[in-house]
Amino acid sequence: MIQHKLIEACKQNSRRAQLKLYNKYCDGMYYVALRFMKDSMEAEDAMQEAFVKAFEKLHQFNGEVSFGAWLKRIVINKCLDKLKARKLELVAINEQTLGTVEEENNWQVEDGIGVEEVKEKMENLPEKYKYPLMLYLIEGYDHEEISEILDISQVASRTLVHRGKKKLQEELKTLHNGTGY
Repeated sequence: MIQHKLIEACKQNSRRAQLKLYNKYCDGMYYVALRFMKDSMEAEDAMQEAFVKAFEKLHQFNGEVSFGAWLKRIVINKCLDKLKARKLELVAINEQTLGTVEEENNWQVEDGIGVEEVKEKMENLPEKYKYPLMLYLIEGYDHEEISEILDISQVASRTLVHRGKKKLQEELKTLHNGTGY
């Protein structure tokens, strides 16, 4: 496999191989970072720092997941680190007051509402709901992965995603029905 050889060359500090790997993934990783950072310069910084970290930690890449998935996780973690550094704190949740939230398998939005409208309304959610919901709905992570990325429990992840979905549905109903505007 060509990518395997490219990664092995990167592990040997081949700058040419690193540039090839960077060029292959930079656009996709930039858009992942942009979804979190909302500013093109900050997204680019986060992506660049994530690549540096990935090349430093490349010896830890074992091929259990695709290289793209491994790199995406580093980019997301770097974005979250940068957001936390900006004093953006996810609200801590007191687990004793939270019950386990059952997953709703039939979560849907009205016909005629597109992906862009969903993403736009998601931006208006409180950050304690927005990031877990982005990781779940847009990035496709499960609750175990979200709990690791955000450093929260799986119960908190389920609860935040569930509440985020409810808030998002309310926003989309308001958009669709035209009430409140």
